[in-house]
Amino acid sequence: MSDPTVNRRLVAVFAADVEGYSRLMGDDEVGTLKGLTERRAVLDRLIGEHRGRIANTAGDSVLAEFGSAVEAVQCAVEAQTAMADANSGLAPDRRINFRIGVHIGDVMVRAGDLFGDGVNIAARLQTLARPGGVCISGATYDQVHKVMPITFGDLGTQRMKNIQEPIKAYQVNALADPGEASASLAEIDSPPALPDKPSIAVLPFQNMSGDPEQEYFADGMVEEIITALSRFKSLFVIARNSSFTFKGRAVDVKEVGYRLGVRYVLEGSVRKASDRVRITGQLIDAVSGAHIWADKFERDYKDIFSLQDEVTAAVVSAIHPKLLQTEIETSRRRRPDNLTAYEFFLRMMPNYYLSTREGMGETIRLARRALELDPRYGFVAAVAGACHVLSVISGYSSDPKSDRAEAVRLARLALAIDDDDAEKLAFVAATLALNGDCDDSVEIADRSIALNPNSFHAWHGRGTVYRIAGFPEEAVRSQNIAIRLSPVDPLLFQSFNVMGLALIELGRYDEAVQAAKRALRLNPSFLPAHYCLTSALANLGQDAEAQESAGRLLELDPGFTISARVAGRARSKWILEGLRKTGLPE
Repeated sequence: MSDPTVNRRLVAVFAADVEGYSRLMGDDEVGTLKGLTERRAVLDRLIGEHRGRIANTAGDSVLAEFGSAVEAVQCAVEAQTAMADANSGLAPDRRINFRIGVHIGDVMVRAGDLFGDGVNIAARLQTLARPGGVCISGATYDQVHKVMPITFGDLGTQRMKNIQEPIKAYQVNALADPGEASASLAEIDSPPALPDKPSIAVLPFQNMSGDPEQEYFADGMVEEIITALSRFKSLFVIARNSSFTFKGRAVDVKEVGYRLGVRYVLEGSVRKASDRVRITGQLIDAVSGAHIWADKFERDYKDIFSLQDEVTAAVVSAIHPKLLQTEIETSRRRRPDNLTAYEFFLRMMPNYYLSTREGMGETIRLARRALELDPRYGFVAAVAGACHVLSVISGYSSDPKSDRAEAVRLARLALAIDDDDAEKLAFVAATLALNGDCDDSVEIADRSIALNPNSFHAWHGRGTVYRIAGFPEEAVRSQNIAIRLSPVDPLLFQSFNVMGLALIELGRYDEAVQAAKRALRLNPSFLPAHYCLTSALANLGQDAEAQESAGRLLELDPGFTISARVAGRARSKWILEGLRKTGLPE
């Protein structure tokens, strides 16, 4: 039986907590207690005025319930305005800042205390709020956004610890009328809105060496990282002048993200000892505070500029694919009825990585939806073009002639929109090459590298083009660079496959076998890697294994013929000879 002393009701839960309370107490216990007591008096009064009830308190935190979402959010707004006034004359490290979260949910009430998921969600929302800010759930937003003269920032869908379903979150920005300062957050700067693509700020790296000369090295490296990241058109990167306003300051990453209007923050440190230098970096989600990536690099301190270039390439090549994967995971948690062209792009990329019949079809479908919303989304057009030609090569196409024509149309469309996006050019170059146009594709591939020498896609595209154009050594070199730049990239199977085909053309059959096997370990259903392995084994004289590989190829693609799949200028005589040795149909 249920406990008769426990009641359930639907309320607006208000959770407030002091940011950095332990640090404040450690620095000045008496002053912090005095300041907290004064602020609690203001907070308690405002909760009462808005017909709220304080349920639970524990040191620096307050939990209250309201019968109205509007009253709860209005109370939070007024409370933060009052707290900003109280902090105005204090040094930044002595300010007592609350974070507040508000959620409408079902709660259990026992002896006046609140329990249940409704409480837990409000508490988690509180941790998402910036210091001095308010974060509300989607359920709360639905109740208040048309009623209150307040602007809100969309924080996306959040996964919360011990909460089964993801929760939509919003931050409260400011009143629509800045003149109503007495009842608003207007005196707290309204942040820039988050862009509709991954956004990042690179903070100045800390010099941990005690050597002022290392300051110049650290600053120069950060500037190089900012410049390198800015070459990716898929990223929104904060300029150096804005990032460096935080130099020498103890900062809260959430506050940095809020002030600069970015989702991600990269921070790090430099320490030099003797002739070695150690550089650490970590990428943080400024909304949730979660760590996305971290690594350290230790190098000889000889040529300072070469060292900067080397670390920049390592950091940038690690961050870019990680950001895209994080954005894709976030997109999967969003409601499917709230899609934009960018959302369609995020949802199509995992399907493209699969390279299966279903994956290619879904990628093309989602790309069409994205292009309907934004006809100038060049990168989407480029990826869709690649899908059409890969569908032909992989045996998925029911109308190869039509798919090849559509591949060229989309590639040319992407090129016509603009020609300064390295990654888009890489897809365009590979698509045109796979359709037999090597003259244009070589020039486009080289331009892609010139625009962004830190891009996996640029080097992978160049390797693909150069192999088809008859330069297998350059193809192997390009793919090696691509793999080094992004050693965990979801498209590595394509790089290993292109490398394997180029190695066959160079007569390095044993290396080709290893490359093809690595491609198939990453993607067992990728048909081009199967005919790469089959040809390499046959050329190597391993007839039994070659026949077995050919059998697996025909199981995956019963309609396989050499002329249909290994088409165009990609048909090198060494690859063809290997396939013919196994008796595969012409």
